[in-house]
Amino acid sequence: MPAAWIRLLVKLSPLVVVTGAAAVWFNHVQDGGPYVLRNLLPPTLLVLLAFITLWRGNGRWTGAGWKLPLATVGFAMPALGLSLYLHYAYAVNLNDMFGDAIQPGQLFRFLPAYTLFAAAIGAAIGWTVGRNI
Repeated sequence: MPAAWIRLLVKLSPLVVVTGAAAVWFNHVQDGGPYVLRNLLPPTLLVLLAFITLWRGNGRWTGAGWKLPLATVGFAMPALGLSLYLHYAYAVNLNDMFGDAIQPGQLFRFLPAYTLFAAAIGAAIGWTVGRNI
């Protein structure tokens, strides 16, 4: 295996571990509900985007310029950050956010669409900033 592939896998492994931990936690918070796999779509796309970024950079984040790394960071904030935050808010009923809701678990039905939309905006901002560096 070439050194670039090993470097790529080593640099990608922390993100894969965090995404795997998030997947286990999402399943725990949702009690294995019907929307677990749907909620794993944004973090999975983040891992794919990070893989493409590292692949294009020959195992380095900035090997192909700043556009892709900054787009990946812009995508990561909502794709993983917003998903984790809203799962946390649901798990602890943050500020009684879900106290009066009739079906609070329905949050997870549309959460992937919201996070993907926000992630696309973040990626576009990151791409634009990276293009101008």
